[in-house]
Amino acid sequence: MKKLSKQALIGYPAGIATGVTYGLNPLFAMPLLMAGAAVQSVLFFRYAIAVVLLGGWLLLRRQNFKVNLRQLGVLIITGLLYTSSSLFLFMAYRYVASGLATTLVFLSPVFVAIIMVFLGKTPSWPVWLAIAATFAGVVIMTGGDESGTVDARGVWLAIASALAYAIFMVIINHNKRIADISDTLLTFYVLTVGAFVFLGIAVWSGNSLTAHLTGARAILSLIGLAVLPTIVSTATLAVATRNIGATKASILEVFEPITAILVGAVAFGEPLTPGILAGISIAIVAVTFMIYATKR
Repeated sequence: MKKLSKQALIGYPAGIATGVTYGLNPLFAMPLLMAGAAVQSVLFFRYAIAVVLLGGWLLLRRQNFKVNLRQLGVLIITGLLYTSSSLFLFMAYRYVASGLATTLVFLSPVFVAIIMVFLGKTPSWPVWLAIAATFAGVVIMTGGDESGTVDARGVWLAIASALAYAIFMVIINHNKRIADISDTLLTFYVLTVGAFVFLGIAVWSGNSLTAHLTGARAILSLIGLAVLPTIVSTATLAVATRNIGATKASILEVFEPITAILVGAVAFGEPLTPGILAGISIAIVAVTFMIYATKR
């Protein structure tokens, strides 16, 4: 029996960690949004706190922050893509259930695979089968929402989030200009771009930056949002993408909707319909098959 390679042993757990931690977005974000906080304010503090914490950790490790102009250009583009993905996802929360919104973001493997074909790197048949099965699972999950509250605006925003996320992953995996930049430094620059973007949006909106974001509970939610679905998720995504490739890393993020749906059910009382559970089961089986069939 073929054993998993060293890269697989690093990449698969990292990919799972990415999905689980990113799926915690609703746990920390929904209470803030339900309290009336503006999306752009929540996202600014999410990124700003993450930049401060990660930057401090890099300074303690005496990390060299220097990059050349070409690398900086790529880092800005990746930062804008990641920022767009976050913004679209949080906007989607306004229109559809948190579990459904995060589940639709899992369409990113489909977009990654299509992009890879155009780059001349066609995924193997087990990967295509896993993509088809997980896509079917997402369709079943979407159709399984019996609450009658699905809003098309939320669906399209979540899909846009998935597309931006897919392009972000492909660039991390295949752009040679940033290949020698460490995963943590890459994460720092990506999040720094996001902090500036959301600061600009918040200022332009004219709303108070700290409105509905005061008090111990709000501060703890912002710190949780900055650490788990931001620093940890982005750093482990870079590790997974660079070790097992963008397509497989994106498929492993099936743990994201699973986590988000469980959070929605336990924390916010959102329904767990038979359709949603069936779709999740199909996706998990597909991912398990992909790992077993490829072994790398």
